[in-house]
Amino acid sequence: MSKNRTTPFQPDPEQLALLPDISGNTINGQGETRFRRPTRIYWHNPPDAIPYGRIQQWMVSRFNRVQAFREVYAKGDRGPRELDPVAEVQVQDSPANWSARAKAFASQHEADLVGITKLDPNWVYDDCEPPTEPWIIVLGVEMDHSRLAQAPSSDEDTASAHEVSVQYNRGARAASSLANWIRAQGYHSASHAGPWAGSITATPAALACGFGELGKHGNIINRQYGSSFRLSAVVTDLPLVADEASEFGADDFCTRCQVCINACPPSAISDNKQMVRGVKKWYVDFDKCIPYFNETHGCGICIAVCPWSRPGTAPRLADKILRRRKRLYVS
Repeated sequence: MSKNRTTPFQPDPEQLALLPDISGNTINGQGETRFRRPTRIYWHNPPDAIPYGRIQQWMVSRFNRVQAFREVYAKGDRGPRELDPVAEVQVQDSPANWSARAKAFASQHEADLVGITKLDPNWVYDDCEPPTEPWIIVLGVEMDHSRLAQAPSSDEDTASAHEVSVQYNRGARAASSLANWIRAQGYHSASHAGPWAGSITATPAALACGFGELGKHGNIINRQYGSSFRLSAVVTDLPLVADEASEFGADDFCTRCQVCINACPPSAISDNKQMVRGVKKWYVDFDKCIPYFNETHGCGICIAVCPWSRPGTAPRLADKILRRRKRLYVS
């Protein structure tokens, strides 16, 4: 597929024939003024249990026909399939110490970002039972931006999608390692890792624990890595202390920036925030995004072109914005 981003995108008729009658934006709650939990729509199993399961299967079948993609998930690089048993004796320590120890362990076992927050049942999909564990530890793994910047991928040019897959595997390993460490201390834990969505929406948890702010492209902007990272998580009853959310000006920056809007081939990114299930936020048009996402093995253009994602740029941008705010506040 051509990487020409100026040519209007026309979805494959074969994919269009598989679309359900209901709009994905409707399922996601675009325009709804009352709060509700999210509804499973895509990247869930089994596919016949979700509205967009048929085009999900279509996308997966296209993905799996490429050897480079098949191999990355077939090598056993996602960590153990089953977690270790929970130790019978609980090790005792303070919540502050457990938090520091868990973060240190995760950082030493492939996680580049680690944050902790109370698990909000509203982050769980509406047909899933909320976990009994009260805490969620969110992990972030950085992507190689030089490979991500080659988005979108095709059957022949696989660099960007392959990098995403490799980092999803790394995130899965990091989550399994941390979950097993917690279990060895005598506490319950369960790991959650992409690309499948699972029962919990990880983005609001990552925002709550300080990973950054939601960008216009629908992804988190972090003050160190921009949007060039992937998420995994561990839920647990290990006694912990919650981190605070981080606000450093990315949202204000997005209101003026047009980079991802101009780069999006299906024109799925809006210049204005939308009301979605009772919350006003940046929202990407699902019906426009997903067909292109499917035909380019996961796209990724908006993350790649985001000014915050260029290596070394995010810290400088955040510091510049915060210094400007400080001057305005003092004056």
